[in-house]
Amino acid sequence: KPYRKRYGSYERRGKIKNRVSIEKRPKIVDKRQRLGDWEGDTLVGKDHKSALLTLVERKSLFTIIIKLENKTAEAVTKAITRHLSPLKQKVKTITFDNGLEFAEHELISKNLGAKVYFAHPYSPWERGINENTNGLIREYFPKGTDFNKVSELEINLAANNLNKRPRKTRGYNTPDELFKGTKTHLLRL
Repeated sequence: KPYRKRYGSYERRGKIKNRVSIEKRPKIVDKRQRLGDWEGDTLVGKDHKSALLTLVERKSLFTIIIKLENKTAEAVTKAITRHLSPLKQKVKTITFDNGLEFAEHELISKNLGAKVYFAHPYSPWERGINENTNGLIREYFPKGTDFNKVSELEINLAANNLNKRPRKTRGYNTPDELFKGTKTHLLRL
């Protein structure tokens, strides 16, 4: 029996309820002039069986990498809340892509007192800082890495290395210095 050709396609996995578009995000976020505006994404491991959550602060490029138990909305919400709660005063907005792992965005917003926004579908350039950082993280954990076999220590070392790496786009300051408001390098060569 021949298959019928499908003329349109539709999203089969469901939709994120009450999502707020990036268009409604305050313009100051685009300027990267204040601390507290974050971008979030997930990196998927080998055979889609493991994942990392990445959170990047837009002004300083300060990066948090979290190993996820699984990629469910509940696990992602728990991880974001646990890691950003101690930094609550430095969390004003978070921008995500449209992955269903961010479906509990209203709970994240309530827990952190921050506004959550979503980029347009298939528009990774709207969260360019996070996408670029994910590329840097892939230097430590190439595609095909099974994150279940990567220790918390290795993940923390990768995040620490990224946060201590001077960035040309930030006047050769490190994300650590910019985020924490300290100078760790007295002499720059």
